[in-house]
Amino acid sequence: MKGFINEFKEFAVRGNVIDLAVGVIIGGAFGKIVTSIVNDIIMPPIGVLLGGVDFKDLIIKLKPDMRMPDGSEITTLADANAVGAPVIAIGQFVNSVIDFVIVAFCIFMLVKGINWLKRKEHEKPEPEKTTKECPYCLSEIPVAATRCSQCTSMLDEPEAVRP
Repeated sequence: MKGFINEFKEFAVRGNVIDLAVGVIIGGAFGKIVTSIVNDIIMPPIGVLLGGVDFKDLIIKLKPDMRMPDGSEITTLADANAVGAPVIAIGQFVNSVIDFVIVAFCIFMLVKGINWLKRKEHEKPEPEKTTKECPYCLSEIPVAATRCSQCTSMLDEPEAVRP
């Protein structure tokens, strides 16, 4: 049992698991923001364009003859839920699709940005070498050196000094 607990503890504090947990938490918060943008900013103008209907209450009744207990017609999703009427919540579905498209687009842009940064990193020129290897003792010496500081062997003249 103690080995199992230690193994679980090692798994739980591993960097990838913590990164994943942070990602899930931030993703959940981001999802709430996107849902609010869709429900509170994008859909009200669309509802106005559709004749003043609250878009999230847009339903297709599967039993058109069902009515509220007072005899009035079922017009909103809340009414349908109150009496247990079978409906297709088309407004809720469209809101969810728009949520998904916005989140997918944001993730696409994030991945595109990360790929751009990685590409830029690979395109950086390598810094100019300042050392070379002595052909006799294989120690690192300055590129401009004409004699090895380790074995004192005479080296060919550096390219920068040659005429």
